[in-house]
Amino acid sequence: MQISALLLLSLTVTELVLLFVVIAFYLRLRKSEALIARMQTKQEEFLVKLRANAQLEQELVDSFERRQDELSRLDTQLTERVFILNKLLKQADEYARSPQFLRQIIITGHRQGKTVKELAKATGIGADEVEFIIDQSGD
Repeated sequence: MQISALLLLSLTVTELVLLFVVIAFYLRLRKSEALIARMQTKQEEFLVKLRANAQLEQELVDSFERRQDELSRLDTQLTERVFILNKLLKQADEYARSPQFLRQIIITGHRQGKTVKELAKATGIGADEVEFIIDQSGD
């Protein structure tokens, strides 16, 4: 009988130890589940932030593309305007070198009292030609 009581006592102690081990395992499992739940929540928050950052990045890329397109369009317009302005400058230079315009400058300058030497320097032609034009105008 003593052996059976001893056996019964050892089995009871073993069952109690196993019960405490199971309870400890259960408590650790609950902590692990709580930790996993917190990690999942943080992971979801992180994914939301990543999506927001990706959206912002896409908006920046789209804005950059729009700016590049606008700059390209402005560059084209600027090139066209440079061409037109060069053409106008060339026409103005041709007009400024035309004999009628030079004649008008010399006559107007002579009426304002400028000397032949000043008029020759301003128009880029010789003093003899300036005197000839003044004589022809009859002033």
